[in-house]
Amino acid sequence: MDAQLANLIAAATAFVGTHFALSHPLRAGVTRLVGGKGFQGVYSLVALATFGWMVMAFTAVPLAPPLIESLTMSPAGWIVATVLMLIASVLLVGSFMGNPALPAPGAAELAAKGPHGVFHVTRHPMMWSMALWSVSHALVSPTPRVLVLTLAVAFLALVGSHLQDRKKAAQMGAAWAGWEAHTSYWPRLGALGKAGAVPWLGGIALWLAASWAHGWLIAMPAGVWRWL
Repeated sequence: MDAQLANLIAAATAFVGTHFALSHPLRAGVTRLVGGKGFQGVYSLVALATFGWMVMAFTAVPLAPPLIESLTMSPAGWIVATVLMLIASVLLVGSFMGNPALPAPGAAELAAKGPHGVFHVTRHPMMWSMALWSVSHALVSPTPRVLVLTLAVAFLALVGSHLQDRKKAAQMGAAWAGWEAHTSYWPRLGALGKAGAVPWLGGIALWLAASWAHGWLIAMPAGVWRWL
């Protein structure tokens, strides 16, 4: 293993590990030391620093051929990745609309209203958006550096959402238990039709803009722009 790839693995491990550590075992202790607002500052600084390290480490890894060339060249692979990114965009936009998992006042009241919008699909739409982003990029660009990055993001999203369930259950008690009983951890893609107009319209706009920027920023056309 070359030094650049090892550095990326270390950065990705630090990014994921500090997220888990500060979100769970270290949260109470750090909060006692610096207070609630201080904790948010520490958390943000650590997240920004480790994310920056990961981005710089990723760009420093030399370009390499994909480990599975047929996936990168396959039209079917790009079609699947494009559809996954559309779903991810819809879930991401909808995740900001009345999400009781977000650190905002009134979480118990939001949970009591029952599932709405993208929460018919999953109670962790933001996390699953990140996971679908990871799958789509690993599918069409299975290079060593992309696989390290996407594995880290997917692990953070899927394991993090499971740990979030446990943390919210302890914090919110019956309110979260009721929310869990009426929602699903695993995506129910058949419920995407219940996501609502705003998540779909916003998701399509985000999907089109991001895939267009993809070609502009790294000279690799993505999404529908690959065929236009």
